[in-house]
Amino acid sequence: MADGNDGQRFDRLPATEAERTVDGRATREAVVDYFADRFGIPPATFDDYTFWEKGAGKIWIYRGEAPTPLEIEAIGMTCLRTRQEHWKPTTDVVQRFGDHATECVIDLDREQARRFAAGEDQMLEWWDGDWGYLIAAHEIAGEAEAIGVGLYVHGELRSMVPKGRQRDLEP
Repeated sequence: MADGNDGQRFDRLPATEAERTVDGRATREAVVDYFADRFGIPPATFDDYTFWEKGAGKIWIYRGEAPTPLEIEAIGMTCLRTRQEHWKPTTDVVQRFGDHATECVIDLDREQARRFAAGEDQMLEWWDGDWGYLIAAHEIAGEAEAIGVGLYVHGELRSMVPKGRQRDLEP
């Protein structure tokens, strides 16, 4: 593996810190631990997946194996942003794996879910869980479905649904 980050190349995350060759690069172990510690997603959920970094801190998840490095446009789906103070999961990974989460999931009623999907921020002072990034979910057909990522601070849930994915759903 070449040293340094390259925005045109995917490098597989090292399994552990001991295998890291690029300063600041996340490890597979750290990514899996993040999802387990923050959201209660069992580590075994990711057994069949590999994690990749393209550029500085943009982590992708891919089901399967591939040689490293790879000079391609995309592999799998974006998963996590790590080179910032607080790691931020993507809408894609939350919608794909959020049903495994047992922690930091905020269950929204119909109107709250509608507003969240539309990209609206809303005061939800009833939440008594952790602040920070949460999985926003709504019950559909008797099961909680992840809508996306929200940022909860000071009683406010901020929708992190990307503008191009926001939907104005009927009340």
